[in-house]
Amino acid sequence: MKKMFIIGAALLSVMACKKETEVKTESTVIETATDTVTVDTDTISNTEATEAPEAAEKPEAKEKAEQAEKPEATDKKVSLSVAKDVKVDYAAFGDKILADKALTKEQMYARYKSLKSGDTVNIKFKTRVKDVCQKKGCWMALQLPDEKESFVKFKDYAFFVPLNAAGQDAVVSGKAFVSEVSVAQLKHYAKDGGQSEAEISKITKPKKTYGFLADGVLISK
Repeated sequence: MKKMFIIGAALLSVMACKKETEVKTESTVIETATDTVTVDTDTISNTEATEAPEAAEKPEAKEKAEQAEKPEATDKKVSLSVAKDVKVDYAAFGDKILADKALTKEQMYARYKSLKSGDTVNIKFKTRVKDVCQKKGCWMALQLPDEKESFVKFKDYAFFVPLNAAGQDAVVSGKAFVSEVSVAQLKHYAKDGGQSEAEISKITKPKKTYGFLADGVLISK
């Protein structure tokens, strides 16, 4: 019985010793010259933010940016085509004239429309031969816009043009005028031009014509 009492007392003594050695969490007090700061030593944690390093710029993106900054090349070779004046070889008839400074058929048509019957104007123009007298080349018809034509005769019948001049370029110099041609005269011209009897029979009205009395003519060869 005494032995058991001693063992129990020993156990109680050990238990009491254990309680005294338990470590309790206490706040540590740090005193400074001006303030008192309480620090919980069990709950201190590292709260410093760690910033992620900036992503390194990709080489491909950098290369594209550099290319975008480069100005476009301005030293490209440009091939220029220079128009060359084409010299036309003309056959001359009548007075000697030059092909330069001749009006175009559009300009000549505008001048014709500004003339009244009986008016004349000294002028020079260039166009295409539409038709030629097939008997001896004593007249020719020159193309104008809007399917009109200039009817050309030659001063004093001093010269004539080749019968095969239709389709060639021509330059004429002389007097331009507006007149009205009778039905009989129109039929005569149509016959000289080689038109058929059926075509000639369709001529029933006088026609306002754009006439031209040429003193000099050039026709391309």
